[in-house]
Amino acid sequence: MDSRIPGKNLANSLCNTEDKTMAGSADEKRQTLLLRTKVAEQAEMYEDMVKCVKELAETGGKLSLEERNLLSAAYKNVVGSRRAAWRVVTAMDQKKAEQEVDVSDSGRQAAKWLREKMVTDLKEFCGDVLTLIDKFLLPTAENQEAEAEVFYHKMKGDYYRYLTEISEGDEREDMLTKAKESYEKAYAKATTDLTPTHPVRLGLALNWSVFHYEIRKDGKEACRVANDAFNAALSGLDNLPEDSHKDSTVIMQLIRDNITLWTSEQEDKGEN
Repeated sequence: MDSRIPGKNLANSLCNTEDKTMAGSADEKRQTLLLRTKVAEQAEMYEDMVKCVKELAETGGKLSLEERNLLSAAYKNVVGSRRAAWRVVTAMDQKKAEQEVDVSDSGRQAAKWLREKMVTDLKEFCGDVLTLIDKFLLPTAENQEAEAEVFYHKMKGDYYRYLTEISEGDEREDMLTKAKESYEKAYAKATTDLTPTHPVRLGLALNWSVFHYEIRKDGKEACRVANDAFNAALSGLDNLPEDSHKDSTVIMQLIRDNITLWTSEQEDKGEN
């Protein structure tokens, strides 16, 4: 069994386009992969979901809005659980280090083992989705569909940001630069071609501001990006159609929560 993707053999049987249940035209195979992706999501089998949606993207052609969201959800779940685990074991080891526990301690060695495993997994999953975007997805969207182009550049920024979190030295600087460049490309396109209330543009502003705050440690710029996005969207909120109003307001609330938190933290630092 593959050590990177638990249950990989099951994923292969679920999504392998060579199996007999995949017989039919390219469109029929694509539809089968889409349905299997949805089933894997409902069953919370996210490694299998990644396998299916990756194969779906590799069949070529543009992804629909639904398919893009499934792609995002699949990788978000497999990467998110590993980011959370990495944070936990890193904090555990830091606590022991502060207590001057020797590095040979069995607890620290166990934390190191799991942290290294999470780093390996994160690099492989993030590398997979970044390659998928560059090789199959962006070429179908650039200069053709603004929403999809912004979506993919934002995703690249996100996954380079995740790699920045777990990297050190020159590798960290390289990942940080690539994240920044990806967000900037997405931001330039979004502010030109998408309305301020568009959920993709708002989601980009949310993550772009988080990048400034958490990665670059620049609270002032994080608040500027977040405030600009929130204020620009606020003026157009009343004219939003009902189907997109909820998505936009949810993201705006997240942006507003961050502004409140970051402003408070900046003021506290100024007082100390």
